[in-house]
Amino acid sequence: MIRLIIVVIFLIIFFIISIPLFLIEWIIGKINKHARDVSSKAIVGGAFRIILFLTGVKITVKGKENIPEESCLFVGNHNSFFDILVSYVTIPKIFGYIAKIEIKKVPLLNIWMKYVNCLFLDRSNVREGLKTILKAADYIKNDISIFVFPEGTRSKDGKMIPFKEGSMKMAEKSTGIIVPVAMTGTADILENHFPKLKSGKVTIEFGKPILVSELSKEEKKFLGAYTQNKIQEMLDKH
Repeated sequence: MIRLIIVVIFLIIFFIISIPLFLIEWIIGKINKHARDVSSKAIVGGAFRIILFLTGVKITVKGKENIPEESCLFVGNHNSFFDILVSYVTIPKIFGYIAKIEIKKVPLLNIWMKYVNCLFLDRSNVREGLKTILKAADYIKNDISIFVFPEGTRSKDGKMIPFKEGSMKMAEKSTGIIVPVAMTGTADILENHFPKLKSGKVTIEFGKPILVSELSKEEKKFLGAYTQNKIQEMLDKH
């Protein structure tokens, strides 16, 4: 419980400091969008590293050499809020997440998410959801990778929920490169014993890139299931 209190205090301080930082980042963005992307990622990544340090999380990274130079769609399993922190500090590229539309209503957090290229998906509105997917594809075409959790929500028992096939359109309509990401141990930090925060070891593994153009017609038709199987193969090794 003490760890949780310490992290909450840090977050309060961070968001207070964020208020003047937003103006600085806005000015940087007006001059050079890429420069703001880099500085915002450094600030948010730094905050995440502090939280992971305060929590006592040790990260093992596997397959980092599989991250391509080109922009791509990262696809991961989702067990915990800490999946975001762990993936964000281990991926060296400029990228954003696909997040639930509800998070857009959270003050201050929503501004940082915008500055680090996150997009908000409204799953209840098919037309708006399609717009978000197409916008994400444009991001990838313009050298900003995207990370998506196609399960749509966190798994409660560690077993993956069937992937939503629509999420894969972001790769099909952009560079056609998917990097499967498997994470283990993240739920043991918080969700498995909420509200306690516990230190622990986490593993994140980046699989070999999936090149959509090289897949069979059947594999392309069920690209979500194909990618999920690749992630499951990595999870089964842990």
